[in-house]
Amino acid sequence: MVPLLRVEKVNKAFGTNHVLRDVSLDVHAGQVQCVIGPSGSGKSTLLRCVNRLEVPDSGHVYLDGQPMGYRWKGDTLREMTSSQLAVQRRQMGMVFQGFHLFPHRRVIENVIEGPVVVGGVGRATARERAMELLSKVGLADKAEAYPDSLSGGQQQRVAIARSLAMRPKLMLFDEPTSALDPELVGDVLAVMRDLADEGMTMVVVTHEMGFARDVADHVVFMDGGCVVEAGPPGHIFGAPEHERTRSFLARVL
Repeated sequence: MVPLLRVEKVNKAFGTNHVLRDVSLDVHAGQVQCVIGPSGSGKSTLLRCVNRLEVPDSGHVYLDGQPMGYRWKGDTLREMTSSQLAVQRRQMGMVFQGFHLFPHRRVIENVIEGPVVVGGVGRATARERAMELLSKVGLADKAEAYPDSLSGGQQQRVAIARSLAMRPKLMLFDEPTSALDPELVGDVLAVMRDLADEGMTMVVVTHEMGFARDVADHVVFMDGGCVVEAGPPGHIFGAPEHERTRSFLARVL
């Protein structure tokens, strides 16, 4: 079975800093894959290479069997135009550490922006879908509020609804709770758990080890830009094979 997402020997350097070193992983449809590891291990850069916010120096990323950022012309891969890449990117939703909401627009307007402006969806249809999503994340009553009136956790849940509004095949989460006060983390993780239960394919970079242990189908431990160890959460958290994995988990659990 072809994985929904395939990362194949991806390398990325910034100057002399080699951030990703031959990183490979497969994510199948409906799977939740959590990426854990110390700060600076390349986790966020990996996600940015997946959706091509960063261009890998070598290696390829495939979404649904199609290379990200390239299209076939005969037997040759040709780089996509920016407009072609934008169409391909719509298949992925990404939730960052920061919320990146439009502060001058109401919550409902933030959620419908993508479908209306990018997807060409009618405003009435987009609004109906947006209200369904805001209900899903527990914020239907905040539809007419402005982002600065919301807590950080509420803003992050709006950001999740906004990403879901584009009906992505894959959701990428880059440490979505790291900027939140501890008491607000649970609400965001609950929404992500619900998405996992509904079969959404997700790659989650996280420091929330409980979430990774309980929700992930597969856990990837990265260090020094490399995948050190990967496997089911019971294996990674219960019987890790590598000393670097054991020493990391001993510090964070």
